[in-house]
Amino acid sequence: MSITTLVTQEAPDFTAEAVFPDNSFAELTLSKYRGKYVVLFFYPLDFTFVCPSEILAFNKRLAEFKEKNCEVIGVSVDSKFTHLAWKNTPIDNGGIGNVQYPLVQDLNKNIARSYGILFNEAVALRGLFLIDTKGIVRHSVINDLPLGRSVGEALRMVDALQFVETHGGEVCPANWQEGDEAMNASKEGVAKYLAKHGK
Repeated sequence: MSITTLVTQEAPDFTAEAVFPDNSFAELTLSKYRGKYVVLFFYPLDFTFVCPSEILAFNKRLAEFKEKNCEVIGVSVDSKFTHLAWKNTPIDNGGIGNVQYPLVQDLNKNIARSYGILFNEAVALRGLFLIDTKGIVRHSVINDLPLGRSVGEALRMVDALQFVETHGGEVCPANWQEGDEAMNASKEGVAKYLAKHGK
């Protein structure tokens, strides 16, 4: 089996109907978000189990993404009408309430297919793609259906990407957090960093 990755490649563009924060229906085109960072995440289905916990977790920290010039967009193979019905279902009844980022419909499954995460031609795996301001995928993570993602890690990766973009020659080592010391991308830099932090 050959495995390909979208990391370093241009994010597959799409135009699809979505439910927006004000509960209106409109077309969403990914390439219109150029100039912003985008966390594009896929989830299997509305009205299921792990999915609402992830959707609500992203919504709780949405302001932190926006502070970093980063938009969050959710996608599943459900219709825009099902998305809206789920938004109109109270959280304590298994709904997601009025989440404040778009939820895109992918009824023909072409978006999930183009990102390489369509599972059994039925639903999307839990794929997350961090797209930079030029439309290039810089990070991705794909989880199996029962495994929820970490919103904190998604935010950390936005921080790391923005750091390396603004600090030429420096890279972010394991477990790097905003404010931590980075590593100079050289033999000397790695030796200096490991001497200080590697024991």
